Amino acid sequence: DLGKGIKLEMVLIPAGKFMMGSPVSETDRGNRETQYEVTLTKPFYMGKYEVTQDQWEGIMGNNPSSRTKGAKLPVTDVSWEDCQEFIKKLNAKTNNGYRLPTEAEWEYACRAGTTTAYSFGDSLTKSDASYGDEAGSIKAVGSYKPNAFGLFDMHGNVWECCEDWYANYPAEAVTDPKGPVTGTSPRVVRGGSFDVNVSDARSSMRGVCTPADRVFSQGFRLARTP
Repeated sequence: DLGKGIKLEMVLIPAGKFMMGSPVSETDRGNRETQYEVTLTKPFYMGKYEVTQDQWEGIMGNNPSSRTKGAKLPVTDVSWEDCQEFIKKLNAKTNNGYRLPTEAEWEYACRAGTTTAYSFGDSLTKSDASYGDEAGSIKAVGSYKPNAFGLFDMHGNVWECCEDWYANYPAEAVTDPKGPVTGTSPRVVRGGSFDVNVSDARSSMRGVCTPADRVFSQGFRLARTP
């Protein structure tokens, strides 16, 4: 409860093992998606929705979203560094240890046990997610059906910042990966957005952003360790 009737809902994601990345047979596969086995040994919480504009305002006292204003729309125009500042203030208010998800946690949560290109199968339609709209049609969080873990808008709507620096995937199996400890390369963003092609919303698609960049189609989703 963030006050003024604003709630922050989280979903507990079970520990498990999965193949991260995409098979060579996947349509529109990128060369940064080489598959490898990932084991996540501990359950974690993932935001049921992308962080909304009213949640951002409740913590930060402003609304940076440039294209469309709306309490239940995802906040946009926030950089990775802005996300960290939000999390710092949120944790000071709640003492709950919120953070950004790692890239591995994000893909595991997005897939929700599936091995297909999207959590809904090998294709995605406009009835499943918001994508491919150059006019910039951001949708209120929860406008589409959730995946099998009960998470909404993991495909499309806004790009979601992850904690990791971008790096090439390893060749061997990894347990609880967190990406490079330091780096000068971009940070990872996931999930695609309302203004990109459907292939950019695939579960394995890896986007990047520099830590200070504020993008009109970029937001984030919170994670937390129990």
